[in-house]
Amino acid sequence: MRFASLGSGSEGNALVVQAGASTIMIDCGFGINETMRRCTRLGLAPESIDAIVITHEHGDHIGGAPKFARRFKTPVWLTFGTLSATESRWDGCTLRGFDSHDAFLVGDLEVQPFPVPHDAREPAQMTVTDGAHKLGVLTDVGETTAHIEASLAGCDALFLEANHCEDLLAQSAYPPSLKARIAGRYGHLSNRAAADLLARIAGDRLQRVVAAHLSRQNNRADLAQAAFAAALGGQLHDIFIASQDEGIGWVELV
Repeated sequence: MRFASLGSGSEGNALVVQAGASTIMIDCGFGINETMRRCTRLGLAPESIDAIVITHEHGDHIGGAPKFARRFKTPVWLTFGTLSATESRWDGCTLRGFDSHDAFLVGDLEVQPFPVPHDAREPAQMTVTDGAHKLGVLTDVGETTAHIEASLAGCDALFLEANHCEDLLAQSAYPPSLKARIAGRYGHLSNRAAADLLARIAGDRLQRVVAAHLSRQNNRADLAQAAFAAALGGQLHDIFIASQDEGIGWVELV
C-alpha cells in the first residue's frame, strides 16, 4: 500500500492511495488540467483512478471533481449531506452516497469514514486500509473528538492537518472574523492541537506522519515539523510535509 499528495492547502487538495490494482483519490480540489499535470508528476494515469472520495463541499476539496469525473468516468463517493450541498454540479457523473459512519469498498481498498466538526454540511474524514496497512486522513477539522481518536487508532501512517501556528494567526492581517473561524471548533487544527492529538494516538504501528493543509500565511513547514517531532519524541526525519505546490511523492507502507 502507498499514498501520495498532489498538493495540500487552501488552494487545492488531492490525496491518492493505492493497493493492489486499486487507486482512489481523496478530494479533487485542483482544476482538471492541473490535476492531470500533478498525476503525471507521480507517474499516475488519471484514467486508472477507480474512485474519487470527497470529504466535504469546500472548493479546495471538490472544485475539480465534476470535470475530472465526467472526463474519465470516475465514480464519486460523497456523504449525502455533501451531495445535497452540491447536487447541481454533478450532471453526467456517477455518484455513490455514503453515511459518514459506514465503511465501503473500492476494489482492494476499504474506506472507513467518520464525522468531524467543520463548517460544512456533512464533512467526513477517513481511514483507508488494504487489510494489512491502515492510513488515517484528518484535515479540515476544528477540534478532535473521542470518536475521531478511536477511528485513528492503530494506523501505520497519518496524513494530519497542521493548518496554522497560533501565534502567526493571531499576528496576521486576517480580519478578526476569519481568525475566529480558522481557530474555532468548526475550523482547522493548529500545530499545537494537531501535535497534542498525535501524541495521544501514535502507536507501535505508526511508520509515517505527514503534516498537511499548512497555511501559506499563518504557518511554516519547520514549525509544523518541530511540533510533530516533539509529539513523537524528537525524530524529525520521520515527519513529512505535504506542500501546496508539490504535495508529497509516493510513501510506501511496509
